Amino acid sequence: MPQMTVCPSCAEPLEPDDAFCGACGAELAGAAPPSAPPAAPRGGGTGDFVLAAPARLLLDHEDDEDDDDGGRGGDHDRDLEAAHGEAAHGEDGGAAAPGPDREEAADGPPCPRCGGRAAADGRCGTCGTAPGSSGDRTEQALDGVAGVSDRGLRHHRNEDSFAVAATSLPDGGSAVVAVVCDGVSSATRPDEASRTAADTASESLLTALESGTGPVRAMHDALLDAARAVDALARDGGAPEPGRNSPACTCVSAVAAGGAVTIGWVGDSRAYWIPDDRESAEPYRLTEDDSWAARMVAAGLMEEAEAYADPRAHAITGWLGADAGEPDPHTVSFTPHVPGVVLVCTDGLWNYAEAATDLADAVPADARTEPLNAARELVRFALAGGGHDNITVAVLPFPPAPGRRPEAPPEPTLVDLPVAEPPTA
Repeated sequence: MPQMTVCPSCAEPLEPDDAFCGACGAELAGAAPPSAPPAAPRGGGTGDFVLAAPARLLLDHEDDEDDDDGGRGGDHDRDLEAAHGEAAHGEDGGAAAPGPDREEAADGPPCPRCGGRAAADGRCGTCGTAPGSSGDRTEQALDGVAGVSDRGLRHHRNEDSFAVAATSLPDGGSAVVAVVCDGVSSATRPDEASRTAADTASESLLTALESGTGPVRAMHDALLDAARAVDALARDGGAPEPGRNSPACTCVSAVAAGGAVTIGWVGDSRAYWIPDDRESAEPYRLTEDDSWAARMVAAGLMEEAEAYADPRAHAITGWLGADAGEPDPHTVSFTPHVPGVVLVCTDGLWNYAEAATDLADAVPADARTEPLNAARELVRFALAGGGHDNITVAVLPFPPAPGRRPEAPPEPTLVDLPVAEPPTA
């Protein structure tokens, strides 16, 4: 039998004596090597694209070739136990089912990936995750903000990143920051790009806010700083992989300070406002995608549902990276009039509920008081929907500003949304 050089489930490079894939846990014994490259994706898949040149589209998340239903559920609508167990392996998943010689141990810590028990070889008896592995899942919670990032069920690594932080302002107030980034899988080192952008944008925001810079200016400058940091990755001595762009990612961030929320973004990662009372207050999407679909809708050429069902929907027209040209960050500020939460997330979540009202149905009623649990539930929701992409969401609670007395009744949406123009130099 020819020696396999890559995992047949996730294409991770293999060592000659590997019995299991170190990335997805697939059992390799007796598996046949791939005879042909994966088929091209069909339909409106869940992956992002990068519009690198007018005549060229580069596919992000290129391992979604089996996604016939557009990544919005379909046959993959199942509960989390199936999503993190049976759905995590086999024909539609990344890891192979455990072999007959991989009996589960009677005791030992649960798998960080799926909750299963370790087999005799130390790997998870359900999904094959190696001992000591984080399972490509990150959780973080602070007072006033929480975030969760998960690899999902189809990718061999997590290329999303996020950062949450809080600081004090010169006037004695406080500011809470959340940054979420989605690495472009058709680019070189997408995980490094997203991590660099998240860390740089967060640090830039904190430094500016602590020095007294206003949130809009701080947000705009932070996205430019992140763009420069990702751009620099292309010149750090590592050449792009053949057939791939330089490191690239999308970015969305939120700052809650001074009784208002400021959102900034480049790409198709999104922010949403979800009020506690969804009967009298309307959930609202706060960002507009830098994407082919958004352009078609804005030009009046397609209805939103039609545009996002098109195979070209996720061709992004804005991103951070050396191939992006001059970045054009978007910013918007708004003042909530009712209690609620701001969600900032990658398309690994919103692909399963694009409309704000649909996404609101998946947000727990106690999200404002239990933001970490809300983030976990939203990740569970995306996993149960199929988990075709990496999934990252940060939840930022926002009560009304203390003592606020609006001069006029609020709008029906109970949200003020004046678009903030980019600050002048």
